[in-house]
Amino acid sequence: MFTPEKDFDHWNLSGFASAPAQLFKTIESTHSLMKQQAVTGAIQPGTLFVADSQSAGRGRHERTWASPEGKNLYFNILIPLDGIPLNVTPQITQVAALTFAEVFRDLQGPGETRVTVKWPNDILFGKSKFCGILAEIVFQKGKPALNMGVGINVNSDPQDYAFLDRDVTTLKAIAGRTINREKLLQTLIGNLERAVGQFKAFGISPWVAAWKKMDQFIGARGTIVVNNRCTDENRNSGEGATKKSGRILDMQPDGSLLFQTDDGEVQTVYSADLEI
Repeated sequence: MFTPEKDFDHWNLSGFASAPAQLFKTIESTHSLMKQQAVTGAIQPGTLFVADSQSAGRGRHERTWASPEGKNLYFNILIPLDGIPLNVTPQITQVAALTFAEVFRDLQGPGETRVTVKWPNDILFGKSKFCGILAEIVFQKGKPALNMGVGINVNSDPQDYAFLDRDVTTLKAIAGRTINREKLLQTLIGNLERAVGQFKAFGISPWVAAWKKMDQFIGARGTIVVNNRCTDENRNSGEGATKKSGRILDMQPDGSLLFQTDDGEVQTVYSADLEI
């Protein structure tokens, strides 16, 4: 994983079930392109898109995802949903986050701080984010698939993100070494394909158990933020957001969050941002 990497144009990759991988030296957004090509049937389920840089990379709620060239990983995988009920597809992003976090933990150097997953699917080191996941269902000739986009700060430096005004780190900073991005992506896709197969067979319960073992947030104070119009411009002002502060009680067997607000109300939260 720490060997010198080949030129990006020569990476050897494939998607699920040996579906093709398409490499883009630069692109606006792998997520947008995959959505467009998926709905027209131009690509098959399992296809992988990988960019060396993006000019319009986005995270949840259209937040900017900085995408410099030659340093990080920006990719989308079109996950087939055969045999998976649509109502549980959001759990696949949690499965992905937990699966990736285990890989990242194997890369990190010694120290008390560990890679963990902040509900629902942000991957952090301490309180600094370095991997984000965005997914949406698309339909190909009436059959659903999950367009999952992933951005990972790999070999960039934390100071590269000072302009974002939020806690951000990178895998290189965590591991203390430069990482071979091709090898890392091969491992992530292989592990994710196996995990999705296990999820289809067993549901999310095994990953909830794994999350509880690595969790550093249960019992901690936090704020649940519901804001479907949140952007870089209004995320700090809170414009249009509903915020409730309180304590994180648990992650439940279905992947939802059990949260007690400061007024004593216990809520089950299925979709929101969690601020720690």
